[in-house]
Formats: sequence, C-alpha cells, structure tokens
Amino acid sequence: MIEVIVAGHICLDIIPRFTVDAGPELEAYLSPGRLSEVGPAALSTGGAVSNTGLSLHLLGVDTRLMGKMGDDLFGQAILDIVHGYGRELAEGMIVVPGETSSYTVVINPPHIDRIFLHCAGANHTFGASDVLYPVLERARLFHLGYPPLLGRLYADGGKELADVFHRAKETGVTTSLDMTMPDPAGPSGQVDWEAVMRRCMPAVDLFLPSAEEWLFMIDRPRFDRLAEQAGPGGMLGALAVDEIRELGQAALDLGAQIVVLKLGERGVYLRTRGTFGDLGRGAPANLDAWRGRELWAPCFIPDNLVGTTGAGDATIAGFLAAMLRGASPERALAIAAAVGACNVEAADALSGVRPWEETLARIDGGWERAPMHLPGWELDEVYGVWCPSQPSLVL
Repeated sequence: MIEVIVAGHICLDIIPRFTVDAGPELEAYLSPGRLSEVGPAALSTGGAVSNTGLSLHLLGVDTRLMGKMGDDLFGQAILDIVHGYGRELAEGMIVVPGETSSYTVVINPPHIDRIFLHCAGANHTFGASDVLYPVLERARLFHLGYPPLLGRLYADGGKELADVFHRAKETGVTTSLDMTMPDPAGPSGQVDWEAVMRRCMPAVDLFLPSAEEWLFMIDRPRFDRLAEQAGPGGMLGALAVDEIRELGQAALDLGAQIVVLKLGERGVYLRTRGTFGDLGRGAPANLDAWRGRELWAPCFIPDNLVGTTGAGDATIAGFLAAMLRGASPERALAIAAAVGACNVEAADALSGVRPWEETLARIDGGWERAPMHLPGWELDEVYGVWCPSQPSLVL
C-alpha cells in the first residue's frame, strides 16, 4: 500500500543566492539597468508535487508523484532531480512532447518575503484525465496542490477540479487539497473561487491553504482592505484571531472535514468537524481525539533563517506524515510547525527537511518556540500548542 500520492503543480526552481543582505535597498538592487552580483544558484524542483511530495519522502513516507512537464531541458532537469531521490517516485509523471516545462525564478533575499517569476508551462494542461485513479486505489492519501496554477482544473467553474476529488473519493483514498495565491492581475485572479470551492469541497477531507490564500478566495473585498492596511507583518499579521477562526469555520461550512491554515510567522491553525463523514484509508487512528478540535501551534525558532521557499509545503508534509502515523492532533500540529521551521534553515525547499526521527528528537529536546499570547486560549504544556478556553461550536 502506497502511503501518499502527491499530484498537481511541479516546476523547476532557479534560486540565486544573494551575496549581500539586500534589506531595504532591494528596490535599488533590482532596479532596471543595474547589474547586481549574486552567488551560485540553487537548482531544485518546486511546486506542491516536489515540495510536499519529496518532503514526505525525506520524512520516510512512501510517496509517489503525479505531475506534468514538457520534453525540454527544464523537464529533463526536473526528472533528473526527482530520480536522484528515488526512481520509483516519478512513476506517475507525464512527459508531453512539444510542451514547455514550468519554471520559477525565486528571488529570495534574507529577511524579505520571496518574489516569484513563474512560467506555468505544462501545468496549465494538467487535468482530471492526468490522475491515475487505479493507482489511487492502492494508496492511503491523495494530495493535490496549487489549483490556481493549473488552468485546466479551475476553468469552467472548477469542473475538472471537482471531478478529480469526487473520482478520488470513490477509490476510498483520503483526499487532501492545498492552494497557492491566485495572481490578482491574471486569469486565476478573476475566477469565482468560492463557487469553485463550493463545488469540490464536499469531496475534500483535508484542506490546507494559507490564511491569506483562503481569504482571497472567499472574501476578496476584505482581502483588498487588509492588504492596504497590512504593516511589516504583512497580510497574515493583519488578520485578527477571530478572523482566522472564521476562515477555518468557512472551510468546514463548504464541506472540508479537517482544516489547517498556515499562518507564516504566526504558526499553524487547526479546526475540525464535530462529526466526520468517511475519511478514507488515511483517516487519523483515533477519530474521537480529532472531532470538534481547534488548536494553534506557534512556530519553532530556526537556528538560522535562510529562506522561506517551500516552507508551507514542508509544513503540510509534516502534518500529513504525523497524521498517517497515528499522531494526536496536538502532536501532528506541532510536528507540522517543526518541519516548516527546519525548511527555512536552507535556501531551497528540501535541503532543510530532516529525517523523521531527527525531527522528533529536535522537538522533544526542548526546541524553543516563538512566544505567543492568545487571550481566551490555554497552552497545552505537553505539546506546546494552544486551545480555546471555551471551545466554540464546530460542525
């Protein structure tokens, strides 16, 4: 039995290493006509298929990848990198003659959020027919990532995205969905995402977007207002605790059963239904412990913050690995935060991810967490996560 299949977006990441801390001078550093020296570039695979899938592999989880690329040099580089982790990982990859492979130039200076220059390439033609459903019948969990970068999936009101998840559920697999931020000025930014999600979410067991991605999709006017008001902490820093809780509940209202919201420097938030439907073969071992829960895990403090490329995907990998291994929701959320913190200690999406036992030893060895104050919440001293003093009513 395969533990996890990760499908959706995959690309080649080209990440130049900054030789100076650009800091507040970044605009001048990248100004037109200027030649700015950088160090060697890290070349790695990117996107959810690579970042989440290979992170799961590094955590010791039996994983297969399903993505799409062209037969060009970038596509060959993607396959070479994946094969370096294990040839079996790429069994579900599709190479299409004549198509362009997706790539991203990641501008990732220290202490500044990333800037992406992205070509979607073959990802835009990834559709429901590209998922190998007979393979899903031999897996415990199916995870799909980044629909806003998969044009065929969100076209026509998300018909094919819904088709993927409803067909996946029919195989008995546990279904999991991650998002990425739509391009506000591009086609994905003009989609009625709430309608798309209303169509597919009844077949989604686990939903794991960032809070700002989810807010963009279900309340664009509020997203725009908060974006204007956002200070140094950005959009995620501008969201009030009650707004984050509302975002979690909104995902449950649309049909998801377990919701994980990534909050950047503010940690990871979990909200679950009080009554579960069929959660598939990858369901948590002790369902009673997961029903009607609301938890918030603060970040672990990295030894050295190098870059945030793939941090959200690593966080998801940590959560999925922990859940599949029978962890409690408190332990799973703490592990998710830990894997995300390991990730930011390297420039690329994978070099910072540590083996499973090493990650647990780091947590249990007293790894320091970022301070957090949540009025009306209580700290679980055993797991280092917070829960409401008076839990709200959850579906």
